[in-house]
Amino acid sequence: MMRRIAILLTNNDTSEFASHFLNDGHKVLQLLQPLRTDWQYSVVPVMDGILPPSATAFDGYVITGSPASVNDDSLLWVGPLLAFIRSVHAARQPLIGLCFGHQAVARALGGQVARNAAGWGLGTAATHWQHARAWMQPFHTTITLMAAHNEQVTRMPEGAECLGGSDFCPFSSMQIGQHIWTTQYHPEMPLVFMQALLGYLADKLDAATLARAHASLANAADVPLFGQWMVQFFEQARETT
Repeated sequence: MMRRIAILLTNNDTSEFASHFLNDGHKVLQLLQPLRTDWQYSVVPVMDGILPPSATAFDGYVITGSPASVNDDSLLWVGPLLAFIRSVHAARQPLIGLCFGHQAVARALGGQVARNAAGWGLGTAATHWQHARAWMQPFHTTITLMAAHNEQVTRMPEGAECLGGSDFCPFSSMQIGQHIWTTQYHPEMPLVFMQALLGYLADKLDAATLARAHASLANAADVPLFGQWMVQFFEQARETT
């Protein structure tokens, strides 16, 4: 069945570095489109103050990552995005949140997001799954994805279930009802981008953080697997909502 998926672009990075790469919305598009070629995808620039006309305008939503903070109320687009998340939740529309999207869902629905006292999650990171779902096929008990965050969910919203985590990031993935699934990590982010990002950050972060990040890249990201889980989630969520 054809589905219409809106990719809500929240990355507001206009630096010269960012201009050399596809924006996060098109990174997500490149991840999902080969898996479901008959679906329709639209990238919606939320960071420019644009949102879908209603929660039911699309069959599913993906909220991208962003260097912005979900706690930064000086960003005029953050409040409307949080309100839109609440309307999507009320309509039981399928939604996947990635990194900033994961945190935005948590804050919108009553959870808490804060800086991680342990510092940056950067490079690759593992999620150890505590619960399996039917859409997690084929199932792996641990998956690895790219990480780039210094804030994370510290309290989940009421009714959320933690599907997986790690010592560094206990609430790495949440599920709310049958229609919302989130991850702190970046399935859309290719290795070449992370390598370039670490180069860009070389004079901006401490040596120990950068060394850990570089060393972590020896662990390959499970990109095709996670992309498969994403499209299967959308398919199952539409059947149960």
